[in-house]
Amino acid sequence: MQKTVNILNRKAKFEYEIIDRYTAGIVLAGSEIKSIRLGKASIAESFCEFQNGELFVINSNIEEYAFSRSFSHFPKSERKLLLNKKELKALEKNVQAKGLSIIPLRLFTNEKGIAKLDIALCRGKKNYDKRETMKERDTKRDLDRIKKEFK
Repeated sequence: MQKTVNILNRKAKFEYEIIDRYTAGIVLAGSEIKSIRLGKASIAESFCEFQNGELFVINSNIEEYAFSRSFSHFPKSERKLLLNKKELKALEKNVQAKGLSIIPLRLFTNEKGIAKLDIALCRGKKNYDKRETMKERDTKRDLDRIKKEFK
């Protein structure tokens, strides 16, 4: 049994309002999947973009695999995402018409060891929305602290 990998984009929930979620496969080279299984990847600054009707994740960082021989991959190259045609058409329509963004939320390996990417259709938050999120987080933390004292 393999160790599951779970690489998160922590900024995404704070910076964006999540509208819809999808799970996509990702096309990788051999050295890339080995680096991901070691946890040597980051999707913090990445985003998704359509090119010729196909969806690509851009600016995701997968470090080079240390034990590869001659052929290694580029750490910040574009990687193709695999979705159904129906899902791709719906995403492309929403991105073009409504001005929404597609942001990766989580890079993980499933029980078979295959790398998957959770992506979300998002709308950027305004500053006042971000302040409201911070306020809710602080009040929840304070309430949890008070509950802990009374136990």
